Amino acid sequence: MPVPSQIEKETRGNFKIISFIQEKNVKYAVIVFLIVFILTFLALRISLSNTTTEKIPICGDGTFYNTCSLTKPYFCNEGVLIEKASICGCNKNLAFSKENDFCVSNYTQNPENQVLRYSLNGKKNEINFNVFEEAYNYAFNVSRVIYYEGSEMPFRSDFKIQSINNEIQREILLPLVKKIQNLAPYDKTEQARIAVSVVQQIPYGFSEKNDTFGDLEINHSRYPYEVLYDNQGICGEKSQMLAFLLKELGYGVSIFYFADENHEAVGIKCPVEKSFYGSGYCFVETGGPSIISDFSMEFANGMKLDSMPEILLISDGISLPDDMYEYGDAKTLNDIRNKNLMGFLKFWKFNSIKEKYGLAEVYNLR
Repeated sequence: MPVPSQIEKETRGNFKIISFIQEKNVKYAVIVFLIVFILTFLALRISLSNTTTEKIPICGDGTFYNTCSLTKPYFCNEGVLIEKASICGCNKNLAFSKENDFCVSNYTQNPENQVLRYSLNGKKNEINFNVFEEAYNYAFNVSRVIYYEGSEMPFRSDFKIQSINNEIQREILLPLVKKIQNLAPYDKTEQARIAVSVVQQIPYGFSEKNDTFGDLEINHSRYPYEVLYDNQGICGEKSQMLAFLLKELGYGVSIFYFADENHEAVGIKCPVEKSFYGSGYCFVETGGPSIISDFSMEFANGMKLDSMPEILLISDGISLPDDMYEYGDAKTLNDIRNKNLMGFLKFWKFNSIKEKYGLAEVYNLR
């Protein structure tokens, strides 16, 4: 076998070097290509995420600009819901008639201004709302009796729904719903927060009137409109008031009834993992200022809600979002109350949380 010459050896060596360099260049080229591809992909993602799609303008109840709301006589005027009966008409199923741009009835003759207070993100605000004595007298005198036939059974929810869904009361309370929607036309969560705070800020108090059923006389149970007119109510009455507002704002709503503690609160639809006992509804105390989803407070008389409640479904609808800051604040407050390690580390937040939600001094930590 012939022995390779020195020239052949050098040629083969140079070829191996060239091949090695070529292979190395291919690898570098592939790496550079991948880097360029990844950077291009990321740049496109960032560019697309920053691209804003122009939204069709709407009012707080979802009505498009310059059109009539599904709720007569409201008209969406550049983001504000206004009464425009001359264009949109009135609810023909009830005793309301057009008077210029307003729908009037025998229940809305002599307005009196009622100031409703609420707290939002640490700021105190007010809503001015007209109430009517004629509407109050109507609500006071509405029969609380429900008749059942045959094997039909009475349920507590029947009486709650009857109180909340009264048609004439709804018509007279809708202006308050529209005022809330006008305050946060693009934010349903803010609308819920305002409604919750409005009801929580209404003073707690029993009615001084009684109802007679045969030989039985019991304390009068207010309808939502009466709570608004009297500017006071007990837990069940205020819960009905809040349930009405949240239902009209489009939320899924329930009422939690605690038989052992004789207490009622509202449930607003929310993510199951954030909800009260996995019910799909977040707890909302109506007796006074508190945080949505906070249910571990101790009440002024030392009572705590330890029993499993009966859940009264009022309406289906939208849910609170998963990223509400209330969930974290309620958890922080619960840790502080329980005096655990996390509560010790978070105690410095207590005063800022109280200020943020306008919590009263009786909102204690015992």
